[in-house]
Amino acid sequence: MVKIFFDKIANRTRLGFLIAFFLLILSYFLTFISTQKVINQANRVNQTNKIIHDLDKVLISVIHGEASSRGYFITRDSSLLREYKINTALADSTIEDLKLKVADNGEQVTNLNQLNNLLRENVLWMNEFQENYSSSSLDNPSLINEWKNRVKALENVESQIVKMQLIESNIWQTRGKEVSEYTRLIKMFNTISIILAILFTLFSLIVYNKENKAKKEETNKAREFRKQLETRIQELADLNKELIDLRSLEKYAATGRIARTIAHEVRNPLTNINLSIEQLKTEVPETETTELFFKMIVRNSERINNLVSDLLNSTRVTELKFADVNVNDIVNESLAMALDRIELKQIKVVKDFEMDMCTIPVDVQKIQLAFLNIIVNAIEAMESQGILTIKTANEKEKCVVRISDNGIGMNKAEMDKLFEPYFTTKEKGNGLGLANSQNIILGHNGTISAISEPGVGTTFTVILKF
Repeated sequence: MVKIFFDKIANRTRLGFLIAFFLLILSYFLTFISTQKVINQANRVNQTNKIIHDLDKVLISVIHGEASSRGYFITRDSSLLREYKINTALADSTIEDLKLKVADNGEQVTNLNQLNNLLRENVLWMNEFQENYSSSSLDNPSLINEWKNRVKALENVESQIVKMQLIESNIWQTRGKEVSEYTRLIKMFNTISIILAILFTLFSLIVYNKENKAKKEETNKAREFRKQLETRIQELADLNKELIDLRSLEKYAATGRIARTIAHEVRNPLTNINLSIEQLKTEVPETETTELFFKMIVRNSERINNLVSDLLNSTRVTELKFADVNVNDIVNESLAMALDRIELKQIKVVKDFEMDMCTIPVDVQKIQLAFLNIIVNAIEAMESQGILTIKTANEKEKCVVRISDNGIGMNKAEMDKLFEPYFTTKEKGNGLGLANSQNIILGHNGTISAISEPGVGTTFTVILKF
């Protein structure tokens, strides 16, 4: 249900942002198209203005040409005739430009052709007039009548030009209205698009905030659940550790019973053997051979007895005499007991003691022996000039001692048998030192553990309660 709820919110958020984005893109696209149309309309309006301006040029050229032609007939000044021809040529070139500009307007094309014909008639009339009346006097009735006809022709030209300009003015006004209409539509559509985009964006933000709030609540719940789960896991780990310690105690108890049984069954025959040897010494003549055999029997009998004693010591739950001491002092005294070994192998000792260590209730001699066994084991695992690191700390209301070496380390198979009696990786070891240390620490309701990596070293961790 929670997943479906978040999916709905996420879909709404995405939809809102998508619509807002689409509206903005659509607004930009339509604005681009409308702007292009406005530009085209503006170009057409500008084209209309140019046509009106060119028609003015034609009219001015015709008027100037007419004035020059009249001046020529009055004064017979040839320069005025050249000016007439220049204005006529200017009018012709402007007409040619206008043909291109009004090519898309059939009505104006027709009007322009009519205007062009009127101008051609005017040129023809001027040529004929020069041939027929170049030497006539100004008061000649025929000349006066021709000039009247000339005035009417010019009026027709002017009227045609005004007619064309009026048409272009109407076109200009129409196109101007279209530009204004396009501009108004662009403003209106952009305003609507922006408003809708803002609304959808606000909708998306509101939905996103709700989603984010719900997500934070779910995250907090998940965090609390994870903390509870971690606490439960830690509790299970502690219970498992206690179970392992309990099994170790049970193992030591069972081993102790077996050891006492073996000691009883072995020492009785050893006693009889020793008594028999003493009796034989008095009855058998003493020779070099018999003395050798007697010593061999006594020496091996003592060795068996010592092994039985060691086994009993490593498994016996002895009475502890507790005293409150500082663990730093105990570690220093254990180091002092191993000083000759440390100096012999030139071991570097690194101490990292917590100065504000609380006192702990322990049997000083036995706990010293436990630490000494661990330290000696670390020294023997290292080559000359190794590094022995010892740290003490207060952790979770418990005293923690870590003893590390950079020796040869141990593999997993060796680690699994680490605290078993008579298991050793040393050539001359009896395998009872660490077993004895574990027995002592467990007797103090403490724990001992080790981590090791071949070629890197081993770290023993001892935890005792304050």
